[in-house]
Amino acid sequence: MRASHADRERTIDVLKAGFVEGRLGKTEYEQRLVRAQQAQTYGELHTLIADLPQGPMAVPAPAPQQYAQPYQQAVPRTFLPPPPQTNNSATAALICGVLTPFYGVTAIPAVILGHKARAEIRRTGEKGDGLAMAGLVLGWLAIGFFALLVLVLVVAAGP
Repeated sequence: MRASHADRERTIDVLKAGFVEGRLGKTEYEQRLVRAQQAQTYGELHTLIADLPQGPMAVPAPAPQQYAQPYQQAVPRTFLPPPPQTNNSATAALICGVLTPFYGVTAIPAVILGHKARAEIRRTGEKGDGLAMAGLVLGWLAIGFFALLVLVLVVAAGP
């Protein structure tokens, strides 16, 4: 991978620090400095400072290697807490909300189950708040549409 001017400057800074700390002699420092200014790739820069302590330097990550053994977690799965489950009432609220256009009466259970699910989720920390909210929105929209339809029919049937 080609090196940029900033990469060369960082390498020169590491070389300067090595010279100031006494890790490099004057002639070796000057030789490495010239080579750093002429370097074209990360590999060339890295070889110049491989034997020196380095600060943060952008070096491309090595290619992923295949492990001889499969990766094992630091803590066995047995001792980890179980992952949070999705709240069943939230799932039911969403299902009722989605079924509302086909069966109008499912809007009321969608609203009730949605409120119940959100309260349970706050109390227990389960997943599914988005499902419960979607069921609530669909249920309230259907109830509002039905109320508007009744209002229009009452006004149209008036004197």
